[in-house]
Amino acid sequence: MNTLFPPENIHFELPDAEIIYYPDLFGKEKADTFFEKLKTEIPWQQDDITVFGKTYPQPRLTALFGNEGKPYSYSNIVMQPHAWNSLLLFIKNEIEEVCNENFTTVLLNYYRDGKDSNGWHADDEKELGRNPVIASVSFGVERSFHLQHNSIKEQKLKINLEHGSLLIMKGPTQHFWKHQIPKTAKPIGSRINLTFRIIK
Repeated sequence: MNTLFPPENIHFELPDAEIIYYPDLFGKEKADTFFEKLKTEIPWQQDDITVFGKTYPQPRLTALFGNEGKPYSYSNIVMQPHAWNSLLLFIKNEIEEVCNENFTTVLLNYYRDGKDSNGWHADDEKELGRNPVIASVSFGVERSFHLQHNSIKEQKLKINLEHGSLLIMKGPTQHFWKHQIPKTAKPIGSRINLTFRIIK
């Protein structure tokens, strides 16, 4: 990545949030390669999730990689990290150059088709600390990413996350906004999402 020419980005003007989108951080050729390698080389798992007392298979596959001894917990799931591999370290270094952060952990999500989804939530787990930086990289088919303010209901945002893109959420975003990847009835292909974070 050439730091003399920073990648183009969109900075959204929203209350109680700092959200920056880089639509084409990784070129198509590199993004294609990363997608295929991640699809076949990551040890994907499908955990059960409990919502309102009902347990069912999580509607996507996941994996966690990170620094030794730093598990990650959400929705009553505790994930133990795999050791970083060379591909994830390469992507991590590229992202850190843009974000000016040192991430400890990446949670990967594999949306196999339009039926796979991620419901409304915030990345506000206590181990992420106050005002966490979440850097989300997308490879594969474009999916719609929805955000909504917790108390100002008319404050909403929809972003189509493109192949090779980076979305950064930081500042107070996770304390005031929720986000989701909804299901779609369209016959679409798969998407892999990497969300880099810092576990305190």
